[in-house]
Amino acid sequence: MANAKYYSSQEAFEVIVDRVRRGDIVGLIGHPAKTKKGELSLIPTEIQILTPCLHMLPHLHYGLKDQETRYRKRYLDLIINGDVRKKFLIRTQIISYVRQFFNELGFLEVETPMMNMIAGGATAKPFITHHNELDIDLYMRVAPELFLKMLVVGGIDRVYEIGRNFRNEGIDLTHNPEFTMCEFYMAYADYNDTMVLTETLLSGLVKHIHGSYKIKLHPEEGKEIEIDFTPPFKRFRMIQDLEKELGVTLGPYDQLGSPETVQQLIQLCEKHGVECPPPKTASRMLDKLVGHVLEEKCINPTFIIDHPQLMSPLAKYHRIDKGLTERFELFVMKREVCNAYTELNDPVVQRSRFEEQAKDKAAGDDEAQMVDENFCTALEYGLPPTSGWGMGIDRLTMLLTDSHNIKEVLFFPAMKPDDNNPNKIASTQIGEASESSSPHN
Repeated sequence: MANAKYYSSQEAFEVIVDRVRRGDIVGLIGHPAKTKKGELSLIPTEIQILTPCLHMLPHLHYGLKDQETRYRKRYLDLIINGDVRKKFLIRTQIISYVRQFFNELGFLEVETPMMNMIAGGATAKPFITHHNELDIDLYMRVAPELFLKMLVVGGIDRVYEIGRNFRNEGIDLTHNPEFTMCEFYMAYADYNDTMVLTETLLSGLVKHIHGSYKIKLHPEEGKEIEIDFTPPFKRFRMIQDLEKELGVTLGPYDQLGSPETVQQLIQLCEKHGVECPPPKTASRMLDKLVGHVLEEKCINPTFIIDHPQLMSPLAKYHRIDKGLTERFELFVMKREVCNAYTELNDPVVQRSRFEEQAKDKAAGDDEAQMVDENFCTALEYGLPPTSGWGMGIDRLTMLLTDSHNIKEVLFFPAMKPDDNNPNKIASTQIGEASESSSPHN
């Protein structure tokens, strides 16, 4: 509501108006007033430019639509697109709710190392870094799981951590090399208890943010799907329902890694057009088949439970079905939201499971885990019956903000190098110039 008649002088008003440009940050001194529509505003008697904007901002009518520009220049995205800020506010609400939920249940929040001598706790390819003073290579953590369970061994019966993990894998719509996870471990509980807790947490979270258990998502333009988080959630038994859908029998569950079953899985993958890059281990092929057959049916919140032992080296054996484990994954809109299981607490079996994973790693599986003797030694001191759980904060935020790309819910997502980066071009030119001026040329 700047007006020359209220300003200190006509000349000063014309000077400042001529200097101010769109995007400038200005400071005002004046009198409070209301616009014709009743909006609270200010009639300035003095205007001062605090920070000038040296770039032309995109037009508000058209906004900033180019995804590359939005992700590389998030500050510009936040300035122009108001709905982006809302997504990150919801992300903060999610983390705050999760933290409060566990705190009220008596869990202790902790922090564990980001760099380890062994990459353990998840089946994933790690990043490698180097410690100069110790002159050793270290792995960026792929999961905090082993450290958290060692704390349970030490008597902290309920423990959780919300933090960053790093996995040297592909970048796509649902994967970023670094991401935020929440993991908890609860002594004297099993995966059945954890499933109920998961239903309570997620249904309460959705209602807290959206005011209802039901939310509407738009997986593609012109299509709307209603997702119902009302507990209890649907359940699939992994191997039994996979056999049912494929119309086959995979044999005894404790022999899923046999050469005969591996050959059967290869044929099933070929028959159903499921691609599985080498090495074609039973674990990898089962994972691909489940993704192709069962996960596609998981629109509303659905648990896939009772995974084979060869897919779950850290999970406890199933109390009824030999060869299976007490594990579950929760899927919503075909995306994995969380993973949990009754923890394996037998050090002898744990070491043998690690050794099986080590064989897969030697066969070329970069994601297989290594033998962690330090963790096995901790188990020898006694891990009480424990249930563990992990949830990706980024994917959950995608779900609750109706976002289809993980980059939408990360302020600064991983991006391919920008070949048109002027700083990179300038440094290259400087390097070439210094080489041409070298006395050796």
